[in-house]
Amino acid sequence: MFEDRYGSDVLAPGWQQKGKKVSRPVPAERDLVVEVAGDGWCGAVTRVEAGMVELEDWKGRRRSFPLGAGFLIDGEPVRLEKASAAARGRTRTASGSFAADDGRARVARPSRILVEGKHDAELVEKVWGADLRAEGVVVEFLQGLDLLEEVLATEPPDATRRYGVLVDHLVDGSKEQRISSRILAGPHGRHLKIVGHPFVDVWQCVKPSALGIPAWPVVPRGQDWKTGICRGLGWPASSPEDIGIAWQRILSRVTTFRDLEPELLGRVEELIDFVTVDGADPH
Repeated sequence: MFEDRYGSDVLAPGWQQKGKKVSRPVPAERDLVVEVAGDGWCGAVTRVEAGMVELEDWKGRRRSFPLGAGFLIDGEPVRLEKASAAARGRTRTASGSFAADDGRARVARPSRILVEGKHDAELVEKVWGADLRAEGVVVEFLQGLDLLEEVLATEPPDATRRYGVLVDHLVDGSKEQRISSRILAGPHGRHLKIVGHPFVDVWQCVKPSALGIPAWPVVPRGQDWKTGICRGLGWPASSPEDIGIAWQRILSRVTTFRDLEPELLGRVEELIDFVTVDGADPH
């Protein structure tokens, strides 16, 4: 006995497709992750336009492909289609989470997220602002980690008022690491979480690809870092106004979480979780 792969009639229509998997239709919604069959390219949907779907991989590289068959999700063939108006109605925030149906901001929690400077606060607001407002979390800036102990002494944290702190250049052996360790070992450590990224400044948390450059310029020791970055990029850097304009130029290129380095993404998510756990909100 043997299997007749043609069936009883070799001329019957459809015998060529027997046993093949059928691609199921899937709306090409923003941030949907797919693989291009036979190509290996894997990325998230960034936009659909003129019959093409644009995908961005984890390195920030983007490519466009025709809508239709030829894609995989979890190894299964799919056919990408333009999302319906109803599907597009469920939008995502810049952080990648689904936007709440009720757009009203929640009453502010007593818990806070503290960041070291204005630029840090603006970047967090740009990407996580919608999520933070939905959770009732306020972001404040310290103007430097050296001032954290003074803030804690003035308004001590407790079980219902937790502080999450985001620190620049938090690496082993750094001044920031020594200050953080000392504060966490003190009387306020129980209701405090300090995390940080390894970069010299929050500017570097923006991926170079978002700015269209291969890498951030290297700044020689002894030179002001932001001034050096501006000069390395060919931007004016002779005044504080020039530095401010440079930052606004950088910030304008950030539209979603994909424009930021993972070393920052994970730390901010940790802080949001910490200040929104049960017990940190009296409401």
